[in-house]
Formats: sequence, structure tokens, C-alpha cells
Amino acid sequence: MKTKVNCFRGRFFMIAIMVLMVAISGCSTNMGASSGDQADGQASKKENSLVIARLSDVENLDHHFMSTINAASVTHGKIYEGLVGRDKNAKIKPLLAKEWEQLDETTWEFKLRDDVSFHDGSAFNAEAVKKTFDRLTDPKVASPRAVVFKMVKEVKVVDDHTVQFLLSEPFSPLLSILASHEGGIISPKTIEKYGKDIIQEPVGTGPFVFKSWETGKEIVFNRNDKYWGDQPTISEVVFKVVPEETTRISMLETGEAHIAEPLSVTMMDSVKASNNVEVYRSEGFGTEYVGFNVQKKPFNDVRVRKAISHAVEMDSIMKGVFNNIGKKANSLLGSKVFGYHPDMKSYEYNVNEAKRLLAEAGYPDGFKTTLLTMDSKERISLAEVMQSQLKGIGIDLEIQIQEYGSFVEQATSGNSEMFIISWRNATGDADYNQYNLFHSNSHGPAGNTFFYSNDEVDQLIEQARSEMDQEKRLELYAKSQELEMEDAVYIPVRVIENMAAIRNNVKDFSISPAGYLEINDISIQ
Repeated sequence: MKTKVNCFRGRFFMIAIMVLMVAISGCSTNMGASSGDQADGQASKKENSLVIARLSDVENLDHHFMSTINAASVTHGKIYEGLVGRDKNAKIKPLLAKEWEQLDETTWEFKLRDDVSFHDGSAFNAEAVKKTFDRLTDPKVASPRAVVFKMVKEVKVVDDHTVQFLLSEPFSPLLSILASHEGGIISPKTIEKYGKDIIQEPVGTGPFVFKSWETGKEIVFNRNDKYWGDQPTISEVVFKVVPEETTRISMLETGEAHIAEPLSVTMMDSVKASNNVEVYRSEGFGTEYVGFNVQKKPFNDVRVRKAISHAVEMDSIMKGVFNNIGKKANSLLGSKVFGYHPDMKSYEYNVNEAKRLLAEAGYPDGFKTTLLTMDSKERISLAEVMQSQLKGIGIDLEIQIQEYGSFVEQATSGNSEMFIISWRNATGDADYNQYNLFHSNSHGPAGNTFFYSNDEVDQLIEQARSEMDQEKRLELYAKSQELEMEDAVYIPVRVIENMAAIRNNVKDFSISPAGYLEINDISIQ
């Protein structure tokens, strides 16, 4: 196997886990106390401090420059809040705006709360809302997230607590975008301080206040004791970067941490066997998939992309790699997303057809290429299975494994050929998927890491986002998804299932379908 990182596999990996769990249960560094006493003792010392052990650090803390839900899940709803949010059933609810009205096809008016202030003491008002979106859409700032609000012509201050969004064209999913992290409102003082530079010390209106960020190690928030809404019961939250999963799980066992995420399929059974730790699972909006950079040879030939799509046997991958956790995907939309196309068909496994297409494209003996993936166990395993399967049609696949930040940078810069990636879909609306991943305006950090362009697809996406009739929107999205599949831009793998390990004394933790960590209601018992 050709990889750039060596990882434990098979029996050796499971033996290592067993040895670790035995060591945890049989040893203690707490003055000779038993493991149970140690766990309870460490947890009680900081009963109001929530510690979350995470696979990777954020790329930044500025919602206008974030390109991943991994980063947004730390700050969204905690530091920053939007005009609207989502309830536990993912329905739009009032937040910083107490009510709103669509005055006409291109004018939305929001009535703002008058009892909110930013963490720095400055007033939350219509002017603050305007400053946030003016910065986001300013070409000089060059925010990669500006693309999601490209239809906003102006944010107009009507009075101190009334603001209007004037659109250049109708935009049906506006509320769903405002409820995502891109809609978070930033303190005007912070905007004045950082301007077009990435914000290093985030200041919002949320229930937690930024304290510190030690890059690659930890981020710390304190409770906002002047929060306008319901106060969290926890006084502090610490996001610790712990790349090794066995270490993250051992931190739960010893009481050093309360939540470990993400949880891999391979570790799930070990966690289930623990007396102190439980498995959290929920279905997400997003999907995992294998993408092609369609501007790189030989993937600029659709026949090559179709050949590889036919050569991947996904049923065995779902069983062998993912233990059938998460639904097999038929597109890049999860089944809970508005615009999901239940009748979409991905490419069937057919090695003979794959060989025929490769020969037709001028590669009868195959070729050598690379597959880029981040350093998660399932994705490395997926890459290895694909490496084996593609040998059957003569493709020599070299696997490149990188830590998360480097992986994102390489994929979004276009410096890849094939890649394993996911798209979480922050809004639950197909527009967030279709415009970011497939529109020609979204190449690179905005989401279109395929570097794909199709004029007809662009037109369908634009029509769907301006169409107010929801049934017609569904028809337009169905057509755009069919064209994308015909162009074999990607190979769908599975609908994401949010998984985490949590100590059994942690109550009311959840991960939203979009992938945001929901911690505001957590209690530690």
C-alpha cells in the first residue's frame, strides 16, 4: 500500500484499544485512588467546566472566513448569534430578531430585540446588523463566505431596531442562510478593530464569551453572565485538540473530558462497553463523498470519471468500512434536506463498463493518480478499499493523508486530483449544497472543490434560489442533481451520521443536523 502516514490496522488496532481500556480501568495517577474514584473526583473539581476533546483545531474564529462546519460548530450559537436560529426540530425560530416580514419579493424586514448587548458592552441594534453584512459582502474584505449573500444589494437601517434586507433578486432560502453561521452578528467595535483582517478575538451576543485560543491546543470560553436569554448552567467550556482518538476516549474515562468528537465506527463498540461513557448518534444534513478535480487530467474527461464511478463497489464499503452506520447516499444531499431527490441513481458497479470507458478515453492500461484524505480512520480505510478496487481496472492509486487543516487547504486550492471529503450543509436547504458545491462562482474555498462549471446547472441553481414556489424549486433541484450525476463530478458515499462519545453524567448535549455542537443547555450531574 502506498500511503504517507502509517496507521494501526486490523487486529493490532483492536488489541491496542483493549490494552488501553485495561490500563485505564486498572491504573490511576490520583494518589492511588481507584479509576472510578479518579473519574468522579476530576469531574467534580470542575463540575461547571465542560471539556470537549476534538480531533482537530479550527482554521479561524471569524465566521466571514470559515470554510468548515468543524470551525463554525465551536462559535455558532455560543459566541455569535443570528437574527434567526433553529429549534430542536430544525425549524426557524426568532433569535436576535423577534419577528420578520417579507414585504415583497426582494424586501425582508426584521424587528430586532431591544434588550441585547455585545460582549464588549456595545449596543446591539440595526446599525450593528448593517455593519456585519457590509463587512461580509465588501469586496475589499474578500470573504470566501460572501458568495452565500451575493443577492443582498443593501442592508438598510429603518430605525434603531428595524432593519431591511434589500435583495437584487428574489431569494427563497434567505432565512435558512441567516440561521447558519454566516448570519452571525459581530460587534461593530470588533469590525472596526480588525477590518478586512481575520478576527482573532470574536465578540458577539451569545451565551459564551471568548477567553483564549492557543493554536493547536485549546480554545476557552466563559459564560456570559450578562446574556439576554437563558443562562447556560456551565461556567466554562474548553475545546481541547486531541488528534488521537484512543486518547480522547481515555480522557472521558478518567474524567479529564466530558465529550469526545467525532467518534469513529471502529471505536463505537469499545465505548458502548464502558460504564462511564455513552455513544451519541444523530442523522445529519450532509454527506461524505469522493470528488474529482475536473480541471486536472485525466479527470477533465467525463469518461474517466464515469469509469471510476462504475469501479467502486459501495455496498461492500458501507459494510466493511462503516459497519452500515449512516445511510448509503445517492447524491450530495441528506434525506432530511429540502431538495433531496429520492429517485436519484448513482453509478452501478460494473467493472466491464469501467474498463470500456477507460479504453475509450485513451487509458486501456489505466494510469497512476492520487487520492487525498484527512487523517480520520474511516476515510483512510475507505481510501484503502478504493485503492484495492481500482486496481481491477488498472488504476494505481496513491493515498495522501494529511491533518485536517492542511487537507482543507490543499483541496480548496485545487491542488488535488481525487479527494474524500464531506459537506455538512449548514442550512437544511438544497441551495446551500447546490450553489456552494456546483455553481461556477463557488470554485475553491466557497465549496466547489471539483472546480466544476456547467452553464445549464448554473442556470437551474439560480432559478431555484429565486423561485418562491417550493414545488417548482424541488423540480429544479432534481434536474440540477441529475445533470451533476451525468457529469460524474463525484461518487456519493454515505449520509453523515453525527457521532460522539459523552460521559454518562452529561445531559442535554446534541449535534444539530448541520453539524453544530449544541452545548447551551448542557448540565453536568
